[in-house]
Amino acid sequence: MTTPVEIGQLWIPDSLDAPDAKDFLDAVEVSRKVRMQVWGSDDLAYTPLEKFLELSDPYERQVILVARVEGNIVGTVDIALPLVDNTDIAEFTLDILPEYQRQGVGRQLLEAAEQLARSERRTMILIDTNHPASSLSGTEANQLVPDSGQGFVPLASREVDFARRTGYTLQHIEQFSSCALPLDSKLVADLQAEAEEANGGRYRLHHWTDRCPAQWLEAVAALENAAGETSDDDEGLAVPADRDMVFDAGILREAEEVAIAQGRRTVVTAVEHVASGRLVGLTTISVLAQRQDVVFQDDTLVLQHHRGNKLGLLIKVANMQRLSEQFPDARVIYTWNAPENRYLLTVNRKLGFTTAGVTGIWQKELPDRGPKAQTSE
Repeated sequence: MTTPVEIGQLWIPDSLDAPDAKDFLDAVEVSRKVRMQVWGSDDLAYTPLEKFLELSDPYERQVILVARVEGNIVGTVDIALPLVDNTDIAEFTLDILPEYQRQGVGRQLLEAAEQLARSERRTMILIDTNHPASSLSGTEANQLVPDSGQGFVPLASREVDFARRTGYTLQHIEQFSSCALPLDSKLVADLQAEAEEANGGRYRLHHWTDRCPAQWLEAVAALENAAGETSDDDEGLAVPADRDMVFDAGILREAEEVAIAQGRRTVVTAVEHVASGRLVGLTTISVLAQRQDVVFQDDTLVLQHHRGNKLGLLIKVANMQRLSEQFPDARVIYTWNAPENRYLLTVNRKLGFTTAGVTGIWQKELPDRGPKAQTSE
């Protein structure tokens, strides 16, 4: 059955209390309801203000298409177009209200989004599918494994079936985990002792929130750049290896100001190798302005030469403890990791993280249709 659908671009209002803000608020509510359906809570849903602020990101342009049935918004696709790194890529987040799924709404939205991506000369589309832990049981015959890495998604999933039927290929899996906060005080003490015994006093911790101290700016930039050149191994910590951006102090400061303007707070712990005076690792946690009860673990980086000293454990324990001190309302922290990153997953298990589900990352190549067409108003 195909439902008559009208597809159009979402108007972004000047403010959330503007007379024309209703459609934007309705679109955000669609996404919230979809996350409630998948995860059983709206912890991973944007509030209207968070989504509104995110649209001003200078590193990424976002276009939102909506599907209407009888004038009501029943589906959205958020199209993220990177402006600095990976400028051949478009990332789609597709949300359809549960009562309008399996009626052709998603396919029509996806086709419209792909057409827009072509007009922007994007040749690679990425989409994700989300699967709670309760859906991951079953035999190997009922599992779809990715082209690279470990893990699987359930073949019985409606999302998996949709992605395959629309020409997308499963590339890799991210394990989605959660941990209750605050950490137990005895657990913190035991893990700190374990990490400190392994590093033998050769390292020193540094902490900051939102803005890196000036004395460490160049060091953090160097750490980000060096970490991006390394690959994962059994003791490695996951870092992106395909980015084009080279970090420097100016770029880091700009990124900090963008985060602050979007209402995000950032709690950071870095580790210094005492003998050399060099920062060799760091970890960050993001706190959203509108939802300080739900926080997100971001990158954890440790230089290759300094792995094997339990520095990942050392900095993560310290940073989660500082988070609870500064943001006592935080009740849960979420993180995503590659299933093959055994070291970091082991660290997370020690901290109390449990698997909440998996996210499948899918891709589809679009043919390059030559120069971008010129348009006029």
